[in-house]
Amino acid sequence: MNKQNTQSFNKLQKRIRHNTGKALADFNMIEDGDKVMVCLSGGKDSYTMLDMLLHMQKVAPISFSIIAVNLDQKQPGFPEHVLPEYLTQLGVDFEVVEEDTYSIVIDKVPEGKTTCALCSRLRRGILYNTATRLKATKIALGHHRDDMLETLFLNMFNGGQLKSMPPKLVSDDGKQMVIRPLAYCAEQDIAAYSQHLEFPIIPCNLCGSQENLQRKVIKGMLQDWQQRFPGRIESMTKALQNVVPSHLADNTQFDFVALKTQSTPFENGDIGFDPPELTSVTSTQFKEVMSLNITNI
Repeated sequence: MNKQNTQSFNKLQKRIRHNTGKALADFNMIEDGDKVMVCLSGGKDSYTMLDMLLHMQKVAPISFSIIAVNLDQKQPGFPEHVLPEYLTQLGVDFEVVEEDTYSIVIDKVPEGKTTCALCSRLRRGILYNTATRLKATKIALGHHRDDMLETLFLNMFNGGQLKSMPPKLVSDDGKQMVIRPLAYCAEQDIAAYSQHLEFPIIPCNLCGSQENLQRKVIKGMLQDWQQRFPGRIESMTKALQNVVPSHLADNTQFDFVALKTQSTPFENGDIGFDPPELTSVTSTQFKEVMSLNITNI
């Protein structure tokens, strides 16, 4: 690798490490004494997550253990040797859990329908049970920033909910804690990092072959936006951490019924009646603003 490529990779690695460390700290994902079960699928995201957590294990001011877990769902052609060989070479504690969810999904889901929902539900249940058996205190999943945004739009478009993947989540029975260390990491960075380190990627033949999934449509939409309007993904990501309930319409999150006028300033109140703050605008800036097409906003 030449000097330029080395510098480029070092910047990429530093960025992913920084974003991972910031997410871990911002959401208090890992605490001293934790046993983190790293869910390893064999894809670029989970490989990168494991790599990042192994680094954090060395540099973090706390002590925590890691055990990698792979769920062998008995998909046809699944290369069973790849992950054990890779993890053994790394010297990482691991366990391969064998459960034939593939046959269940094929039997229960009508031909032509997407299998992701049932497959994911079965997989999550098995991983929760495995975490309990291994006495793991945290379950680490490899979802990244783009996954979180895609889920936000999927829930809005198809589920009628303003909901995404949180960086940290407790299971419905209250017994398991799920964390997403790559919550601040861009998929593009993860893909480049994975390619450079030549992780032994295992394709998902079960769900990856279904090209018309809604998630793929959303992913394409977001990629198109980012290409035409650079910075839009970053702006939407910030929005996930800058929620203003008083400017939505959910009575359970903001008490609109009891909302009254008051004699003192109201936080997040309407500024429409405030005197405008005039600033100097150059003729060039004015022309640029006036030339904007509303469809491009």
